[in-house]
Amino acid sequence: MESPKPQNRTDIPQGSLALMVLKTLDVLGPLHGYGISRRISQISGELLFVNQGTLYPLLLKLEQEGAITSAWGTSENNRKARYYAVTAVGRRQLQAETEHWDQTAAIISRFCKVTAEDLS
Repeated sequence: MESPKPQNRTDIPQGSLALMVLKTLDVLGPLHGYGISRRISQISGELLFVNQGTLYPLLLKLEQEGAITSAWGTSENNRKARYYAVTAVGRRQLQAETEHWDQTAAIISRFCKVTAEDLS
């Protein structure tokens, strides 16, 4: 059972979870779903909350697209778990999504910094 979301956490922005999952797997190697969820939370400084009901359908979608593969293995606590790993297709997708995200963040940043003098 999932614990309630602490008040200082936020939900992951729509459309960015796939990028976070792919990056996590690319950097850390194969992980099970709970491990992916925990790592994303840790990397965010415990500010992002990954809903398991959102994560597992995304993992299935990424696997169907060929971005990740999965295999059964044994977790740290000796339980059977499905481990996910990024593929070459996933690495290309990660690169494209990272470039898109960087461009989007730069555009939003410009709007946040604009003043009336900049527009005259």
